[in-house]
This record gives sequence, C-alpha cells and structure tokens, in this order.
Amino acid sequence: MIPIQKLLAELIALPSVNPAFLPEGHPHAGERRVAEFLAAVAARIGLEVEFQAVFPQRANLIARLRPAGKIRQTVLLAPHLDTVNVVDDKQFKPTRRAGRIYGRGACDTKGSVAVFVSVICELAKSKSRPRETEIVFVGLVDEENGQAGSRAFAKSGFKADLAIVGEPTRCEVVTAHKGSVFVEIETRGQAAHGATPQFGSNAVLAMARVVEFLETDYRKRLQRQKHRVLGCGTVNVGSIRGGSQPNIVPDRCGIGVDRRTLPGETERSVCREITALLCARKLDAQVSSARLAPCLPLETDVELPLVRQFLRSVGQSRPLGVHYFCDAAVLSAGGIPSVVFGPGDIAQAHTADEWVSIPQLEQARARLLGVLKSLP
Repeated sequence: MIPIQKLLAELIALPSVNPAFLPEGHPHAGERRVAEFLAAVAARIGLEVEFQAVFPQRANLIARLRPAGKIRQTVLLAPHLDTVNVVDDKQFKPTRRAGRIYGRGACDTKGSVAVFVSVICELAKSKSRPRETEIVFVGLVDEENGQAGSRAFAKSGFKADLAIVGEPTRCEVVTAHKGSVFVEIETRGQAAHGATPQFGSNAVLAMARVVEFLETDYRKRLQRQKHRVLGCGTVNVGSIRGGSQPNIVPDRCGIGVDRRTLPGETERSVCREITALLCARKLDAQVSSARLAPCLPLETDVELPLVRQFLRSVGQSRPLGVHYFCDAAVLSAGGIPSVVFGPGDIAQAHTADEWVSIPQLEQARARLLGVLKSLP
C-alpha cells in the first residue's frame, strides 16, 4: 500500500489539466495518466476495475471493493481527477514544507483522491472490511468544466445509497451547496457617428442602467431570501462587451452574470425572474442562459441513516453548506444521496501556490476509514 503522502505526490506529478483550459493536443491535457495510474493501484489490491467512456481518451475510473457477503448497500467515493491549468510547470513538482504538500491539485482534489484510494486500499486488506456494504471508488473527469463525468455516471443509472464527493471541506461533512447559473444579458441600440450621438441610441448606456440595477436593487432583493445553511443567493456581473471604437455609438452591449442559486431555484426560474424585474423597471434587455448544462444546488436530507451516521462519526452536530458547486448535486439529481467531504480549504484551490495540510490529509483518512469500517 502506498503511503498517503507519497500517493498524493505521485498524483500531483501526473498532469491532468482539463482540456478546456489548454490548446488542442497539449501534453498536460486530460485525466488519462491519473486514471491509468490509479487503475493499476486498484488492480494490485484485487479491486474490480473498469472504465466508463465519457469523451475520447477521457473516461471515469470505477473500482469496486465487494463485501464478503451479499451486497445490501453501496457507498461511492467520488472525487474528480481533473485540475485547472498551472501558472508554471513547477506546480507539477510536488514539494513538502511546513507541514504542507504543494502542487497543482493538492487541494482540489488530488488530496481527496489520495485519501479515498488510501482508505479503500486499507479496507481491501483488512479483516474488518464491511461484510454487506460495497465500496466503489469513482474517479470522475471534467468537473472543472462541464461536469461531464458525473453527468455520464448519473445517466448510467448506477444505484448507490450514498456518494461521498471529494472536495476541500476542511474534513467536515457538507450536505448543501449553492448552484450557479451563467446569465447573458444583451441590450440593443442604434449605431450613429460619434460626432452626432443624438441620431443614435447607446446600448452601453442602456446596459449601464441594467448593471446598476443588478448590483444594487437586485442584490438587496436576493439578501431577503435566506437558506438556513447556505444564506442568500448572490449576483456578480463578471464581464461586459460593447462597442467597437470611440467614434461610433454602440448598437449592442452584452454582460455575463454569475448568479449563485439556492435549492429550489432553477436555470429557468432565474432567467424568468431577472427578465420580469428588468421589464418592471422598463429596462429593455434580452436574458438567456450561457451554460451548456446547469450547475445545480445541493441539499441532502441529514436524517438519512448513512448521512446521520457520517455526521455522528466525525462528531459534527449540525449540517454545513458551501458556496461553490461540485459533482455532488449532479449525482444527487441522478438519484444518489450525496455529501461532500475532503481535506483542504477551498481558499487554496486554483491558486498559484496550491497546497493541502498534511495533518488534514491524515485526519480525513482517519475519519473516512472510521465511517466505512463501522458499516455492516
């Protein structure tokens, strides 16, 4: 069995950058190297290994630890294998200092991968492995872009009683997270010469009024609708495009908006809400969704037996929520109750000096091992 720190270092050294962030054919693109490495580790300890094709050269890794007796329940360990891009290739060279392991993916989420694989390896060799619970490791692709890996897995109809999705939660159990709708809003005007702007209609000026509304009145409106764990939804105008040169009155202007959603809100309901509010204020604009697939919010019932057992095992008295979204909501929408758990803090994810605390690696491993060993 590979020690957890060594396992994480080997994972960091295998680039698995989501291809969406790289030119076509880039040598660092894709999760294949990591998936094949983990498949070899799993096969050596006797797990049943298979690949689920998602894209060409990109597949989810599925490794099963079957119980000694009849399968009465199934628990998934489901981290993602892809990372965002690096600032410098040195980020693929793992380093240890001051009780931390640095490198791309250390926190998001190769730290979770190392914890989950280490635990399933120990269970495979242990005499106290569950006798009626199947443990399945699922290394998912494409979480950092379109979540195609979890969508394909959920669509396959795989049945499980709980999914533990690996993300940096500081070793706490998260039962709810926000979703995200990317909204495109466009205003239109009439082009004219910059010397005679009175003959045109300025689309940028019209959009300025829309932005002002979104960042003031709409923001305040969202703050009045609070979720007991997640707080309120948020809005951020993140990009703006308008006009071509100073001496032309612009006839089009567009903005990109990130609207973080609460359970119960949908892509359609958000677009409908914004459209109605703009119309009520006589702000003429076209609203549409910019995502190929929705990033859903998550809310898992904390009274489910396995969730309650997990919370009790780690000594957590209340459910927690996070503001980011992940594969948990996709699996949950596919019928698999899901929670989020893993070492690290989201504040370190995607940073140039990404790191994870070694004590948290060990803590996450001990907590997860304790939970799984307690299962029948």
